[in-house]
Amino acid sequence: MAIALSTPITGSAQTGFTSPTYTIVTDNAPSLFGKQWYVSALGGTQTGATVHSISSPFTVSVFRPASLSQLPAPNPVTGVISSFPKNVYKVVTRKGALPAANQPAQNILIRTEVSIPAGVDSYSAAELRAALSAHIGALTQASAGIGDTCVTGSL
Repeated sequence: MAIALSTPITGSAQTGFTSPTYTIVTDNAPSLFGKQWYVSALGGTQTGATVHSISSPFTVSVFRPASLSQLPAPNPVTGVISSFPKNVYKVVTRKGALPAANQPAQNILIRTEVSIPAGVDSYSAAELRAALSAHIGALTQASAGIGDTCVTGSL
């Protein structure tokens, strides 16, 4: 896979955090078609945050489809392609957090899924890159706001 995270990851802005960084270590992915890293150290000010442990994981995983789909042939009579299979890529962040005092850690799951119709990767690569650029840029720009919304429930 072309995705290779380098350490440390510079975190994006969050209310109450100052210059957050995450030291990552390569881990075994839960799938042959993925890569995974765990957070071994925190940098900056992140009061209350913890690193990876067995009972409270902090991982980032990236997955590709087990079998990549290709664009099927058009109907020989109509020239129309009736079904477009999708290649689905995923980024999953898992973070253990305590829900209440004296309770075991529960996992927070954050997923970004990219579902690409077969053929778009070669015929409209610029459109695919634009969509990804805008999506990731929006997440980065709205990072603190997303965090505030997840904490307060106010959109």
